[in-house]
Amino acid sequence: MASTILVTGATGTIGTELVKALANRGVTVRAGVHSIIKGDRLKHLNPDVQLVEIDYHKPETLAVALTGAERVFLLPPPTSDQVELARLFIDAAQKAGVRQLVQLSAAGAGRDAQIEIDRRHHEIEQLVAASGLTYATLRPEGFMQNFVEQHCATIRDEGKFYMPLAEAQVAYIDVRDIAAAAATLLTSDPATHAGRAYHLTGPAALTGQQVAEALSQGTGREVTYVPVSDEDARTAMQELPAERVEELLALYADYRAGHAATVTDEVASLAGHAPHTIQQFANDYKALFQPED
Repeated sequence: MASTILVTGATGTIGTELVKALANRGVTVRAGVHSIIKGDRLKHLNPDVQLVEIDYHKPETLAVALTGAERVFLLPPPTSDQVELARLFIDAAQKAGVRQLVQLSAAGAGRDAQIEIDRRHHEIEQLVAASGLTYATLRPEGFMQNFVEQHCATIRDEGKFYMPLAEAQVAYIDVRDIAAAAATLLTSDPATHAGRAYHLTGPAALTGQQVAEALSQGTGREVTYVPVSDEDARTAMQELPAERVEELLALYADYRAGHAATVTDEVASLAGHAPHTIQQFANDYKALFQPED
């Protein structure tokens, strides 16, 4: 009988790609979603996917989602109470007898965890390690797809994107490679990766200018990177919650300090293929950056 894998955060950027990556691996995929209606689009990726509603504040939904699930991909919502939500989930996973837990963390959690986002992930890592569950941890650098999520509008409308990074280099990773690495962990002998943490990066550390060059080539139009100050970035992000703005500014400062420039080969070792380059990403997502008719 094929094992059942529960993917939390299944409608998110990584979760969606993970559901897709698991589709042809002979496993039963159970997608944990906040809303069944919102999760229905996952059926288009894999018609056999099971949808299950998860509300971290309702233990009964966690129990239902985990029933019969041998392996779990843990990505709790990125909220201020993320650590407590993870604690509730881990407790439920222990009770359900989960065989393996793969946690999505952050690269900074494996460094000094000086910023709030990284501290939360580090605390969750500690909870997972103390749980007694067999586990593995993924620590990816910044996502290439964030250029879609955060900068698509200005690239599309102005041919520009604005970031307070100066000339900092970041080893951006395509989320499809994170999903491929997670799929390998979730379909391999859990003992092989037990207790291990993997720092996942793209194939090169890139400046904003290098990203702009790739986007220019991919879209066939000039795209320009515009370095800005923290204050200008704060003003541009004023529609976001204040807490989220400060977290992002702290993350950008971490990047400017050079902490995200290390490149590893761990995507290749887990996924069995080289990570996507920024040019491949730009080519694949080019339609999203084109001006609207």
